Amino acid sequence: MHARNLPYFQQGFTALAHRGGALLPQNAGRENTLHAFEQALALGYTHLETDVHATRDGALIAFHDSVLDRVTDGSGHVSELSLAQVRTARVHGIDPVPTLDEVLESFPHACVNIDIKAPGAVEPLAETLRRHRAEDRVCVGSFGQRRLARFRRLSAGRVPTAVGPVGVAWTARVPVLPRLLASPGLALQMPTSHLVRGRRVQLLTPWLLDAAHRRGKVVHVWTINDPAQMHELIDLGVDGIVTDAIDVLKQVLIDRGLWHGLPGPAGEQNTRPTR
Repeated sequence: MHARNLPYFQQGFTALAHRGGALLPQNAGRENTLHAFEQALALGYTHLETDVHATRDGALIAFHDSVLDRVTDGSGHVSELSLAQVRTARVHGIDPVPTLDEVLESFPHACVNIDIKAPGAVEPLAETLRRHRAEDRVCVGSFGQRRLARFRRLSAGRVPTAVGPVGVAWTARVPVLPRLLASPGLALQMPTSHLVRGRRVQLLTPWLLDAAHRRGKVVHVWTINDPAQMHELIDLGVDGIVTDAIDVLKQVLIDRGLWHGLPGPAGEQNTRPTR
């Protein structure tokens, strides 16, 4: 299967708003919230990036950390708290932690890149995507190889996935490249380099990009916030960039003639209704 044949990857160069764009001034301290996602969509972004954890009672939340402490005024492990308890916490003292249901319902035209952060989130994620019929507008990845494999089984191949982390971490090693390219994942979502046994290994190379493209895969690089590096990666031939600096990436893509965002100053068709 060629990635470009699927709706999620068809728009051309993919600009992904990492947790909604944490470095946008309006989003300061408010990552992975409906507010942050709204700001990204208001800039014209079509692709959001988020993470999922499951609460003690099986609810799926859009949240990066395993604990509430870093970004909210609450505390405790998400997996040990009920959804009701999680909902009492406020991100940056302002925003409730959103459920994935809320994200999908609030922004029905947005594509969402989803990172499975915990084993307990696998089954709820597969069920949530089925319930919302959202299979065509998401791409699912995970740093946990077993989580990703389990999700693929549960979703029966209906949801695009990223190549697993083990393959990406060793892309610089020739013997594993065939295994990497044979993965059912359609997107290599990766850093430019990786620390392997105490040594910095360059992962992103022209050879890797060419091999991935010949196998119908796309390459998205994270998390890039420097405009000069954005230009370098575009010159190299990457297919997408994940960024916190969503205003910076937008301007770079406009300058390069690669911006495929929504028309209009506020991306009205993607924002949730006013209540």
